[in-house]
Amino acid sequence: MASNGKTSYSLCEDIRTNDPEMYEIIVKEKERQRRGLELIASENFASRASLQALGSCLNNKYSEGQPGQRYYGGNEHIDDMERLTQKRALKAFNLDASEWGVNVQPLSGSPANFAVYTALVEPHGRIMGLDLPDGGHLTHGFYTPTKKISATSIFFESMPYRLDQNTGLIDYDKLQENAKLFKPRMIIAGISCYSRNLDYKRFREIADENNSLLMADMAHISGLVAAGVVPSPFEYCDIVTTTTHKTLRGPRSGMIFYRRGVRKISKSGEKIMWDIEKKINEAVFPGLQGGPHNHAIAGVGIALKQADTDDFKKYSKQVVLNCQRMCKKLMELGYTIVSGGSDNHLCLVDLRPNGVDGARAEKVLEDVSIAVNKNTCPGDKSALKPSGLRLGTAALTSRNLTEADFEKVVEFFDRAVKIAIEANKESEPTLKSFKEIIATEKYTKQISSLKEAVESFALKFPIPGHDDM
Repeated sequence: MASNGKTSYSLCEDIRTNDPEMYEIIVKEKERQRRGLELIASENFASRASLQALGSCLNNKYSEGQPGQRYYGGNEHIDDMERLTQKRALKAFNLDASEWGVNVQPLSGSPANFAVYTALVEPHGRIMGLDLPDGGHLTHGFYTPTKKISATSIFFESMPYRLDQNTGLIDYDKLQENAKLFKPRMIIAGISCYSRNLDYKRFREIADENNSLLMADMAHISGLVAAGVVPSPFEYCDIVTTTTHKTLRGPRSGMIFYRRGVRKISKSGEKIMWDIEKKINEAVFPGLQGGPHNHAIAGVGIALKQADTDDFKKYSKQVVLNCQRMCKKLMELGYTIVSGGSDNHLCLVDLRPNGVDGARAEKVLEDVSIAVNKNTCPGDKSALKPSGLRLGTAALTSRNLTEADFEKVVEFFDRAVKIAIEANKESEPTLKSFKEIIATEKYTKQISSLKEAVESFALKFPIPGHDDM
């Protein structure tokens, strides 16, 4: 009851009493995270402070527009919060405010990318991004011979660049050759499943040859960039987009960094200025979004402050060390790693030599409480039956696992994949048949035993960000 004796319309009740059904689902998910091993490269554990911001009163406020230029009243504190987050974003990546600006309102990475295209490429303009089967992202323009898959490929004209299948590395020479023919308005230096550092200098040279804008999508590596453990795209790129919940370890949101100030000096000595800030801001709102999610922006601000610490730098270095040890152990066990190793937080395991595909291996791993995601490998013809598994170390490093622990994780992984290989030999071609096979007593005993071992191991490590709900 409210203090004045009137009903509170349940607004003051705790979730435990207000909605025990939803509470139970949340508790089950927390227990899954606690008992399992999260190897999905795009996942991490946000800090308690960031989660507190997400559950704060900032959720209640509409604030369409930019700080100081809102379409609603009552935004004086929201303005302060967003400006603080912008300031921290520039500081985290060592950027000069006279040369770079940032929009922190995108709801995630995909909306951020689409806002950039909307602002700067314009309808049916040309872009080049890494092909999805070779490690790119849907928003970089993926399409098949029969269907345009992403909105990017529907509204813009895209031509992919690919890997050299012999090395597993980006074929920059072919990219350069094709760019001369295609003349893209924008080239995207970005990845979703590519384990090597990008050659931003080479991207810049190719972009300049064709008078193209250069955008980096650093969604996966932004935390590693902030920590200085992988090369920064800011020296060479015109626009940089990112999510905030992967290696940056914040809430689910997005940011767009853009050049400002003097672009170049003309032959006559005239200063030619960058003119993309207003275009990008207006593409975010009112072009594609309504009111920004202020609770998420505050959570991002907290994560950015944390990223500007020695502890975060140590964490990021450990992420890379763990990934490299994981790759080494996998290769010792006979697995094929695309490109032969990793410079960042992820690696791609090609299961074609093992006689099983990613979907079947993913299913068994899930059944033993190891979360991974199936992923295409270079040369795959269909994203519906990918050959590989993408593995990442950011989340488990947040749970304090080190190199020796990841060797144990790989041993669990290997046992699960071998179960999948054995079951696949007995299965019909369909995934349904495979699931029926692993549900038989022969395999349920193996899976149950391995799951118990995995969960016993995982429970030794803390989960950051959670109280005892």
